[in-house]
Amino acid sequence: MNSLLEIAIKAALEAGKTILDIYSSEDFGIETKEDNSPLTRADLASNEVISTYLNQTGIPILSEEGKSLSYALRSTYSQLWIVDPIDGTKEFIKRNGEFTVNIALTENGKPILGVIFVPVLKELYFASSDGSFKCSNIDDSIELAELNAHAQRLPLKSDNRKFTVVASRSHMNKETEDFIKSLENEKGEVTTISKGSSLKLCLVAEGSADCYPRFAPTMEWDIAAGHAICKFSDASVIDYQTKEEVVYNREELRNNWFIVSRN
Repeated sequence: MNSLLEIAIKAALEAGKTILDIYSSEDFGIETKEDNSPLTRADLASNEVISTYLNQTGIPILSEEGKSLSYALRSTYSQLWIVDPIDGTKEFIKRNGEFTVNIALTENGKPILGVIFVPVLKELYFASSDGSFKCSNIDDSIELAELNAHAQRLPLKSDNRKFTVVASRSHMNKETEDFIKSLENEKGEVTTISKGSSLKLCLVAEGSADCYPRFAPTMEWDIAAGHAICKFSDASVIDYQTKEEVVYNREELRNNWFIVSRN
C-alpha cells in the first residue's frame, strides 16, 4: 500500500469517528448553504480532520466544505486531493446510515486513488493501481496491516442474478426511469436498488450492481473517490455528453450526467 493511500485511509477512518460522535448527539447544528443544500457541524468537523492529514502531503485540497480554489490556481496543479467530508448529508440528517467519507487523489485530471468509508456500516473501500478492495466490520483500533490481510479484492464474486441498476434514493427522475425502461427492453427483467451517496458507485465496483445512471446534478467531490474504486475494479465512469471517461479539476466543477457500468 503506497504512503498516500495510507494517509487517505487514516484520514477517512479518523473523520468517521468524529462524524459518529456527532451522529449520536442531539444537535447536528444544521444550516442551509447558498445552494439550499444542508450543512451540519459534522461536515465541518470531518473536513477539519481530513485536512489535517492531507496537508501533510503538500498536495493541494479541493473540498466541498473547504476554502474554494480559483481555476486559475487549480489549473496549475498536476495532483489534487478531491474531498467530500460527508457525501449524503441529507442521509446523515435522516439517520439512515447511507452517508460516506470520500477522498480521492487525481493526477492530470484522472483519479489515481480513492477511499470511501461508510461510518455506520463500518465498511471501507479503497483503490489504487494495485486494485480496488473492500474491508467490512472495521474496528476503531484496526491497523493498516490488518486491512491488507482482511480486504477483499473487487469485484466480489456474485451468484447469478438479474441485471441490476442502482439509482439515487433522493434524485430519481423521468430521465432515469426512461433509461431503466430501455434497459428492460434490452436485458429483460431489471432489478433496481435505491441507495444514497457514493454507495451507488461502490455497488457497481463490488459487482452487486451492473449499472448506475446519474441524470441529475453532482459535483466532482461527489464521485471522484467512487470513480477511482470503480476504475480499478474494471468498471467505467463515462461522461454522458462526451462519451469519454469523466475527468476532474475542470473549470466547471459540476459534472455532466454520467453512467457507471461494469466493463
